[in-house]
Amino acid sequence: MTNPAERLVDLLDLERIEVNIFRGLSPDESLQRVFGGQVAGQALVAAGRTTDGERPVHSLHAYFLRPGRPGVPIVYQVERVRDGRSFTTRRVTAVQEGRTIFNLTASFHRPEEGSIEHQLPPRLDFPDPETLPTVAEEIRERLGALPEALERMARRQPFDIRYTERLRWTPGEIKEKESDPRSAVWMRAVGPLGDDPLVHTCALTYASDMTLLDAVRIPVEPLWGRRGFDMASLDHAMWFHRPFRADEWFLYDQESPISHGGRGLARGRIYDRAGSLLVSVVQEGLFRPLGAAGPSS
Repeated sequence: MTNPAERLVDLLDLERIEVNIFRGLSPDESLQRVFGGQVAGQALVAAGRTTDGERPVHSLHAYFLRPGRPGVPIVYQVERVRDGRSFTTRRVTAVQEGRTIFNLTASFHRPEEGSIEHQLPPRLDFPDPETLPTVAEEIRERLGALPEALERMARRQPFDIRYTERLRWTPGEIKEKESDPRSAVWMRAVGPLGDDPLVHTCALTYASDMTLLDAVRIPVEPLWGRRGFDMASLDHAMWFHRPFRADEWFLYDQESPISHGGRGLARGRIYDRAGSLLVSVVQEGLFRPLGAAGPSS
């Protein structure tokens, strides 16, 4: 049986239809809309496949315009905006059933020698990932067993995710903790992803959308259990600072500086185990009380 990491690699292996046009699969899952990290990761693959491969991506900026339908292929149209001496720029439009659902601009640049070097020190008060339970283990501990739907999701999950603090299940636990709008998780792919750097970059792009908006919700509702809000990603930006492997442990330190007017902003910093900053992420999400008009409207 193909493991979830292999399925993720297959998901990111787009079909080339024309020189600048690619088609990506969209798994037919029991979700209301296609996972945003999947669309962002596939769009970045499409952009990268139109470069010479000598320049790694250093930034991307993306907007989620419409919810995608699970089970329906997505076509990625790449515009070759610029091929300069130092930088390459690509713009990608994701189309499903004739409608634009997502667009992305990515910039590629080969790292240069002799530049300024510095990094703010990371927070270091996190336990090692091996000492932490998986999300599935925490749920089993709380409920005795995983509900069938969560069991299926856990088997398909391409990333091992371990929260650095125990999950909160009730409003009382939130009040007791007086939570700051912060969250941190250790993550890595559940299996090898091969040696193509673009695959690792796109896999981490996929993962970057999985937990970032948790930081917005932490002060007001449990991360697991009954939810009071529906949410959807609005935009997503990433800056890639150093090479990395997405199948090795990385720490995703997340915070929300503000939430207002139905929108919450979240920032993330991704570190390796040595504390080197690998990637910076910023995302804004739409938050609406359940029962109100859905995020896609």
